[in-house]
Amino acid sequence: MSAAVRQPALWLAIAVLAVLIILVALPLAGLVAATTGDDGDGSWGDVLASPMSQALFWQPLGGSLLVGLGTGVIATLIGAFLAWIVVMSDVPGRRVIGVLAAIPFALPSFAIALAWESVFRNDRIGGTTGLLFSLGIPVPDWLAWGPVPVILTLVAHYYSLSFLVIAAALANVGGDLVAAAELTGASRARVAARIVIPAVAPAVLSGFLLAFAEGVSNFAVPALLGLPVRFQTLSTRLYGAISTGDSARGYVLSILLIVVAGVILFIGNRTTGGRSFSTITGKATRARVTRTGGWRAPLAMIAWAIVIITAIIPGIVLVVSTLLRRTNSFDSGFTLHYWIGESDPSISHGMRGVLRDPTVLQATGGTLGLGVVVALGAVLIGLLAAYAIRQRPQARTANGAISLLAYVPFLIPGVALGAAFIAQFGAPIGPFGSLYGTFGIIVLAGIAASIPFAFQTAKSALGQVAPELDEAAVLTGASGPRRLARITVPLVSRGLANGGILVFVTMVRDLSVVVLLVTPATPLLSMMTFRYASEGFAQQASAITLIIAVISVAATLLARLLEKSRDGRPERNLS
Repeated sequence: MSAAVRQPALWLAIAVLAVLIILVALPLAGLVAATTGDDGDGSWGDVLASPMSQALFWQPLGGSLLVGLGTGVIATLIGAFLAWIVVMSDVPGRRVIGVLAAIPFALPSFAIALAWESVFRNDRIGGTTGLLFSLGIPVPDWLAWGPVPVILTLVAHYYSLSFLVIAAALANVGGDLVAAAELTGASRARVAARIVIPAVAPAVLSGFLLAFAEGVSNFAVPALLGLPVRFQTLSTRLYGAISTGDSARGYVLSILLIVVAGVILFIGNRTTGGRSFSTITGKATRARVTRTGGWRAPLAMIAWAIVIITAIIPGIVLVVSTLLRRTNSFDSGFTLHYWIGESDPSISHGMRGVLRDPTVLQATGGTLGLGVVVALGAVLIGLLAAYAIRQRPQARTANGAISLLAYVPFLIPGVALGAAFIAQFGAPIGPFGSLYGTFGIIVLAGIAASIPFAFQTAKSALGQVAPELDEAAVLTGASGPRRLARITVPLVSRGLANGGILVFVTMVRDLSVVVLLVTPATPLLSMMTFRYASEGFAQQASAITLIIAVISVAATLLARLLEKSRDGRPERNLS
């Protein structure tokens, strides 16, 4: 047996590659195969070049690009503004603004959509109207339904991404460099144009790309606020195709959605590829605070208005909506029935309160279990993948394959990833039965969707551990698994826990990945919310959404506490 074969790191790399192939490559291959075999005969032509292609692909493509671009541009502008307010201005309360600005991303996107519908819904499609309309205030169709409310709702949800990315970049702009430029007589506008903006340009672009990709792939918001007036995006169109049995065309739309998202992200990354935006050398000092003078109060009012409208008001609206006896009607009185009520034929078709509903309780347990299992699985795979690359830096081909497969799920919108798992694992494979309708396929899809973040988190955490520690353990004869368990994992455990919590939050509130995979045998809170909202049970939908929001926000705050605890520890010399 050769020395290479006896290396544990080699076998670890092979095992990691095998897992990534099963979770990432095979579902994509199955998706493509399902559109090229006998079952998919003619599906590509139907979608791209047939009398029905306009409705199947081209109009939804236009809707997706409109939503993605609108979300990306507006979310980036708002995120950049708030990042500057929090990091570089003297606006009062900026630390609280920073905390509130991070909350919307922890909320489910459909929470904000439901709050929007509770306020702005009009009578265009029938059913119970929103609060404004019930008070006699006319709400135009363009504000109640279609692309405008879809974009604004997604902006309210995803501007947090741009804010976090840009705020981190602004914090690294050295105050001494800005001060030196000001001493030369440069105006604030010139300092911003020549120093600050170039330094944060990659972060601004990253924030836009993240918001664009999330806007294109989001399913819940376009489904709730767009489908009632037949405003389609690729995600809602492919969901409709697959859920009605038109699987082959739905798989084609899934592939095209992946291609659209991938092309835009590739173009964005190429925009900054090979260019240097560095304007800072050495250790960055504290960011320089800009005196806003007479603009201080107006800027504070705008910043506070943004975070209150997006982080606080949606929660208040949802709470109030669960207490109204009739949907969006204050005249009907208040009740706790939708939370703790027994079955009453006069209210909501005899449905129990959500805290007494066995299905809701089962879905809560399933949602928490899904979040925990996916977080553990994704973090474990991410850690082993990052560790395998670290242990064999000379294996460029294998390391490149691991890195590529660990990144690819980021390019796959959630609905398309769910379709890929149905295409690959929805039918028996040899001696193995179909996974569709089981909890296992949801877990596998969730882990696959979470691998990019888990891998990057583990890679970053391992990068903070000096390699000399591992080398010293090798000299003492410690095996690879022992070094990993006794040295590496304890040192990076806090970072891994932080990443695991964020994966947990994503899975608890996510609908896109699971919407095609959930069945009555595997209930989840996010899917129950979507079904209740679609069927007109607004109080139940809002109540379950609040349960999801409480879980997500609590886990997010825990992650922030872990991060602050780590940052507050005295540094140890690990070399």
